[in-house]
Amino acid sequence: MKQPQLNGAYYGPAIPPQHNYRSVGRSSGCGPCCLFCTLFKFILSIVIILGIVVFVVWLVLRPSQIKVHATSVSLNQFTLANGSLEYDLDVNMSIRNPNRRIGLYYDYIEAQAYYDDSRFGFDNSLQTFYQGHKNTSYIEPVFKGKNALVGDSIASTYNTEKSDGYYNIEVKLRPKLRMKIWIFKIKHIKPKISCDLKVPVPGTSGSFKETKCDVDF
Repeated sequence: MKQPQLNGAYYGPAIPPQHNYRSVGRSSGCGPCCLFCTLFKFILSIVIILGIVVFVVWLVLRPSQIKVHATSVSLNQFTLANGSLEYDLDVNMSIRNPNRRIGLYYDYIEAQAYYDDSRFGFDNSLQTFYQGHKNTSYIEPVFKGKNALVGDSIASTYNTEKSDGYYNIEVKLRPKLRMKIWIFKIKHIKPKISCDLKVPVPGTSGSFKETKCDVDF
């Protein structure tokens, strides 16, 4: 129906009053799903931030593993008799720290010597030291003594290599390192260093070639 005219003007139909409705049984608070989503977003944000920080630190430091070489050897005795090996071996080794911003503390160095997968020598008297940035240090493990070797193939391997003029000897290093980054020192890491050496038989004309060692962190 039309509204009566006021002062000769027509204002259209009346606007019905607004009603506020509330849903029965619903709460305006955040439920479990909402809390889970919020927590997930928070954890994801932290992970992303940490990832960015680690990436930036890596870009700044550009860490590189140490480089180890056996530069020379001196084998004065290497005699196998009745299952026992009498030996006198010196190995000169270089250790290079190629990092520009990381120093290394060598808190302990252990050297082991193996022949045909049997350990015959051990040296844990090597001096500890600190190695600065882009620095090369030198160590000299010494193996001297007499030990029984266990293995069925040792005698045949020894005789074959003696006639060939070279003994295949493996030297392993087991250092304990701490990294120094600015004023911070990171706890011990224990890389595994292995050097496969081809050592001339004493009294022969063979020569030793500098050997690069494998480093596994």
